[in-house]
Amino acid sequence: MNESSPEVISATQTNDKFAARLRGFGPLGILAILIILGGNFVVTPLSAVLILIWAKISNTPWRELGFVRPRSWAKTIAIGIVFGVAFKFTMKALVMPLLGAPPINWAYHFVTGNPEAVVPMLYVIIVTAGFGEEVLYRAWMFERLGKLFGQSAIAKGAIVLITACLFAAAHYPGQGWPGVQQAFVVGAVFASIFAVTGQIFLLMIAHTAFDLTALWMIYYDLETPIAHFIFKTP
Repeated sequence: MNESSPEVISATQTNDKFAARLRGFGPLGILAILIILGGNFVVTPLSAVLILIWAKISNTPWRELGFVRPRSWAKTIAIGIVFGVAFKFTMKALVMPLLGAPPINWAYHFVTGNPEAVVPMLYVIIVTAGFGEEVLYRAWMFERLGKLFGQSAIAKGAIVLITACLFAAAHYPGQGWPGVQQAFVVGAVFASIFAVTGQIFLLMIAHTAFDLTALWMIYYDLETPIAHFIFKTP
C-alpha cells in the first residue's frame, strides 16, 4: 500500500476530520474539554498531561500553546528566576498586606522547620504548579478561549480576566480567601505576560521561582518579618 492509495487517503481524511472535531466546540470538542478539566480531580497535574495528548491527537501546533523555543535559554531562565523571586517578595511585603491578608500562609505552615515536607513540596511546586498550572491556565485556556473570542485587545483582556478568576478559584479549597487573593493577582500578571508574549517557558520558570521563594520564606519562618517589612506593625 503506497502513500497515495485510496486507503491511505481515506484514513488521512478520517484522521484530519477527527482532529478538527477535537479542536472544535462540537460534542467531541466539548467532551475533550470536560475530560481535560476533570483530570486534576483525579490526580494533579493530569490535566496538563491530557492537554499535551490532546494537542498531539488534534494536530494543534505547539506554538499555539505557547511552546515556542526562546531565542536564548540562558536569558529566559535568568529573567524568569529574577522576576519570580522579585514578584514573590513584592506580593508578600506589599500587595498582600494591602489586601489585608495575614502574614502567615497557614495552609503551608506545617512546612516551617520541617525538612521532611520539603521534598513533597518541591514536587508540588515544580510539577504541579510550574508545569501543570501554566499549561492548564495559560497555554491551553488561552488557546481555547482565543478560538472562541478571537485575538483582539478586548478579547485578550477578557481572557486574562477569565483565566485569572479561574486560577484564583482553584486555590480556595486549599488556601482560603488569602489564597484566592494572591492567585488572582499572580494569575492576572502571568496571563497578561502570556497575552503579550505568547510564550510559556518564561512563565513556567517564573512560577517555579515564585513558589520556591515562598517555600524558602515558609521553611525558615520568614513570612511575618517580610510581610511587615514595609508596613510596620507591632
